[in-house]
Amino acid sequence: MMTEGREVLLDVQNLRVQFKVRGSRKPFVAVKDVSFQIYKGETFGLVGETGSGKTTIGRAIVRINETAGGVIKFKGIKINGVIPKEVDRMVTQKIQMIFQDPMASLNERAKVDYIVSEGLYNTRNYKDEEDRKAKVSKALLEVGLLPEFASRFPHEFSGGQRQRIGIARALIMEPEFIIADEPISSLDVSIRAQVLNLLSSLQREKGLTYMFISHDLSVVRFIADRVAVIYKGEIVELAETEELFSHPLHPYTRALLSAIPIPDPVVERQKKVLVYDPSVHDYSKDKPKWVEIRPGHFVMANNAEIEQYEAMLN
Repeated sequence: MMTEGREVLLDVQNLRVQFKVRGSRKPFVAVKDVSFQIYKGETFGLVGETGSGKTTIGRAIVRINETAGGVIKFKGIKINGVIPKEVDRMVTQKIQMIFQDPMASLNERAKVDYIVSEGLYNTRNYKDEEDRKAKVSKALLEVGLLPEFASRFPHEFSGGQRQRIGIARALIMEPEFIIADEPISSLDVSIRAQVLNLLSSLQREKGLTYMFISHDLSVVRFIADRVAVIYKGEIVELAETEELFSHPLHPYTRALLSAIPIPDPVVERQKKVLVYDPSVHDYSKDKPKWVEIRPGHFVMANNAEIEQYEAMLN
């Protein structure tokens, strides 16, 4: 599928994810009819505060969370709901996830050799034991770790090294699309840049496509080509990164941007942090819709707000 000459790798339409609530007949809707497309070779940022539904979307794409509605297509093939076995296998191999917590996402009782090979074992994607070990060594070298680390346990490594092991586990499957779920949020600041630079260089070398989930907008500005802002399970704004930072329209986006720390202490003291108040929207009669207000810049707004946003851009 092509859009404006660019290949759409992942197409999400009206995605809905809900969870049962104990003692209630009504489910909790975590993701409400979300739609977006991710182009081949880009880094797509998904930003929002804790509990906004970012990780739930990522987990729905890799089939950890069941979907209650909508369609997820990868290379034009539907990958959510009931799918054939060969499509499920394709998803397992071509879409990988790097998890947020490098402490919790690695099996403490298993050696690095087994952890990195887990996907290979599940898909039988190796000729023999020698081939598997060679693939593990190659994956470890690609993320800047020594092949001899394969015989060690996760507790023998630092947080940054553990996250590299998690990245090696994803890379060994030779994926096309990687969902990075806050991959640096639990790392020391000094290590964060190393992991981000590693992800960027791997993308260039292997032609990878990323969905980068984060609550840290300064990190997203550094790594993402386009950014979607999500609030309580709904995407409220989507644009190219610099367009979004230069011309934020939705009050929630403006509130998030106002909270980014500024390195200059004088400016930082003087800046005003905005607090988003959902009651600023009057949607009682004039309902909001998903509008392309500028080429590639989408926002959730009703007719009155569209006029207001257009005036802001002129």
